[in-house]
Amino acid sequence: MNDLPNDSDFSCKQCMEGRDLSFDFTMAFQPIIQCSSKQVFGYEALVRGLQNESALSVISQVTEDNRYRFDQLCRIKAIALASKLNITSMVSINFLPNAVYRPERCIRTTLEAANQYNFPLRQIMFEFTEGEQVQDHQHIQHIIQYYRNLGFKTAIDDFGAGYSGLNRLADFQTDIVKLDMSLIRNIDKDAVRQVIVKHCV
Repeated sequence: MNDLPNDSDFSCKQCMEGRDLSFDFTMAFQPIIQCSSKQVFGYEALVRGLQNESALSVISQVTEDNRYRFDQLCRIKAIALASKLNITSMVSINFLPNAVYRPERCIRTTLEAANQYNFPLRQIMFEFTEGEQVQDHQHIQHIIQYYRNLGFKTAIDDFGAGYSGLNRLADFQTDIVKLDMSLIRNIDKDAVRQVIVKHCV
């Protein structure tokens, strides 16, 4: 049974504009390990179907009409479940870089969720993936800076797998860069990958 909030539980008008979702989902938490200490640094919140269906099965239902609401619900559900599980480390939440929104208005939903579930803002990290081509770099820069000013950490996910590469790294300057597994796989045998990763960290 899914007891996480749904899209009727939060009603910030600016943050909830758009078509109702025709599907529900939940979140799973994947540990993020700090290699130097071999300790859990935090958890990445990953979407899953209510019957543990894959992230792809959920994301495939996201459209231009509902992507904004989906983005907001991902945040709310991640915070709610992290609080329920008493997670005390960082929780990394993906956001859709091309969702049309104004962060100074629509972050309210995230702040309300953190307040309602008593989850510290300092434990929230927002990350975006290279898998989606950014349409407005200045807008994303504004989002990242605004989030950082509020005390959130920011990250690029799957760096090296998608669009822009080093240009995106230089433009956005997030707190954390998560390297794609394609850069890490067999790195002990690949001098080129070793050089690339060395200059990324």
